[in-house]
Amino acid sequence: MNSSNVRSKQLYPLAVILASGLLAGNVLAAQESLSSSPLASERARATDVGEKDQLRIICFGAHPDDAEIRAGGVAAMWAAKGHKVKFVSTTNGDIGHWKMAGGPLAQRRLAEVQQAAKILGVETQVLDIHDGELMPTLENRRTITRLIREWQSDIVIVHRPNDYHPDHRYTSILVQDAAFMVTCPFFCPDVPHLKTNPIFLYSSDNFKKPNLFQPEIVVPIDSVMEKKLDALLALESQFIEGCVSGHEGLIPKNEQERVVRVGAVRKGFQNRFKAIADKYRDVLIDCCGEEVGRKAQYAEAFELCEYGRQPAIPELRKIIGLFTATSGN
Repeated sequence: MNSSNVRSKQLYPLAVILASGLLAGNVLAAQESLSSSPLASERARATDVGEKDQLRIICFGAHPDDAEIRAGGVAAMWAAKGHKVKFVSTTNGDIGHWKMAGGPLAQRRLAEVQQAAKILGVETQVLDIHDGELMPTLENRRTITRLIREWQSDIVIVHRPNDYHPDHRYTSILVQDAAFMVTCPFFCPDVPHLKTNPIFLYSSDNFKKPNLFQPEIVVPIDSVMEKKLDALLALESQFIEGCVSGHEGLIPKNEQERVVRVGAVRKGFQNRFKAIADKYRDVLIDCCGEEVGRKAQYAEAFELCEYGRQPAIPELRKIIGLFTATSGN
């Protein structure tokens, strides 16, 4: 990875094109070939061995920290239950620091999210698109569509489109645009289309215009809060060193300064997720019941996107399946 203007591309393998008949215009033959691909066979084998109830969740964040912030708690809980979770950063974070940039920063951010993924028990991928330069192009729509299909996603999580950062907005737009295309057999036919549209969820934010965030899902994350905090603190360039608004004074010079700085960042995140639990307490109680809902200290919240599969709210909450956690466990 370097600071050159490299864009994430997934080209059609020539062997697949030839074998499937695309060069000869035989689209039906192509679809027939792809239905027996290794990916499809792997999915079928998983079903045969009794893993039909295993959820596959993919969460898109604009930068190597966004998915971890917005969904690190639910991801850790899903992973602990045996579900499969993948985080995708749609840009490489190569300008997200006050002192360093380019390839060295992109490599550092990649290593940090890989460490966070180990802590949470999820998979992670960072696309090699420059920070601040993501655009809702056809090429990027194809990339997102392929990623959702390849993961055989049941649930897709992303930012809302009315966000302050262009990378956040365009990540949301790209995922929304893919929400229909993932089911179209002849769009990106090199990856088998999904026969069931995933559930698309927005992660929480505080933006008010043109509309407020209104969650149907609020999950208590007390049981995994320490794990989530450990994962976020692994993103040292972003949080310990202060991202783009940091300065030399934030970098700990000795162990005592490090303890103080880490404690401050940890406390800030505790307050952030406590605020979500308090703000959406009524929905939290509705999701979890009176006892758990009132006791929960920390939470993550999600809103059902109007694109994709539209389950009734009780069915949606049953599918999510994360509402039995009790505070402090």
